[in-house]
Amino acid sequence: MPQHTHAPVRICPDCDGFARAAIDTGNRHPDGTRHTLTAHCTTCRGTGTTTQRTTAHASAQS
Repeated sequence: MPQHTHAPVRICPDCDGFARAAIDTGNRHPDGTRHTLTAHCTTCRGTGTTTQRTTAHASAQS
């Protein structure tokens, strides 16, 4: 039975795959939960992966 191989995932070089982060502000809501802000990586737009970039060297060989 053939084995299917998937394309390798390209992890974002700026966030190393951790595209979203919850930042604690130190404040609490009235119900006692913490107030957090969510920050997203601007390079991958919160997905954690990027597409392969075409370099000038690679496009010149085509």
